[in-house]
Amino acid sequence: MINATEWKEILLNIAEKIEEEKDYLSELDRKTGDGDHGVTMSIGWQAIREKIQSDLQDVSDCGLIAKEVGKTFLNAVGSSVGPLYATGFLRGSKIFEGKEQLDGSDFIQFWITFGDGIQDRGKAEVGDKTMVDTFAPLVETLKQHEQGDFLQVFNSALEKAKQGMESTKDLVSKKGRSSRLGDRSVGSLDPGATSAYFILFTFYYSIKNLQSV
Repeated sequence: MINATEWKEILLNIAEKIEEEKDYLSELDRKTGDGDHGVTMSIGWQAIREKIQSDLQDVSDCGLIAKEVGKTFLNAVGSSVGPLYATGFLRGSKIFEGKEQLDGSDFIQFWITFGDGIQDRGKAEVGDKTMVDTFAPLVETLKQHEQGDFLQVFNSALEKAKQGMESTKDLVSKKGRSSRLGDRSVGSLDPGATSAYFILFTFYYSIKNLQSV
């Protein structure tokens, strides 16, 4: 079981990872977009870090934490990625609502709801060269193995998410500013798919280190 303090620690670990990869994500974005994806994600996750360390410090409802994280990200980030992650967190928060302890099943349902929420909001499909190329295979794998051992199931899903992220290198962008490049968008990873993978990767290894689910 993961308690609220540990859930907040996982989110802080993600904020740290995004900060570490900020320049790399912006470098990826310079190849196909306006070069600010790393900065945008950093702004959002640093706002989350500040929120956790101040207003959410004594909050023990894991659903409320997820809800406030989503709202904080949306308020901090003005670009299109803001509503997408906000939708993921807000929908996922309903899985955790009223819970002070979370188990593997809770997290599987959270990420299924999170990923589906992002796809619903963004209207992107697999192959469009977006974060959906990372989230959709993760969600599909989680749905297929909902009753299995959590760490094994999520590790398999993470591997599929990684493959999805890596597939974006060979795709033509069909969404957002990079879609204007057409075939010239081929040859580099999609920054949104890459940052999504960093989030999922950090989540998994944070849980694994806790060894509590």
